[in-house]
Amino acid sequence: MTPSQCSTMAELRAEIDRIDARLVALLAERAGYIDRAAELKPALGLPARIDDRVEEVVEKVRARAMAEALDPDLAEALWRRLIDWSIAREEAKIGRE
Repeated sequence: MTPSQCSTMAELRAEIDRIDARLVALLAERAGYIDRAAELKPALGLPARIDDRVEEVVEKVRARAMAEALDPDLAEALWRRLIDWSIAREEAKIGRE
């Protein structure tokens, strides 16, 4: 159902809840890849934070946000927070190994 097809607040809320569930599942999937990166990086001599990669990810997200008519500043702020969390997760895992 598209937003314009929703005729009640209940329908809108149900669709938002459906999307939120998908977003959480995607974030959990992404976290699995972050965990795998933390396993691979030490053997490659790579730190958890690679500034060039951070900026590459942010640039891609901004471009995608613009293509989807989403505020790129919002997308960047969300992703920078997600990236910081991801790096902290990697650092914690690498530190335990």
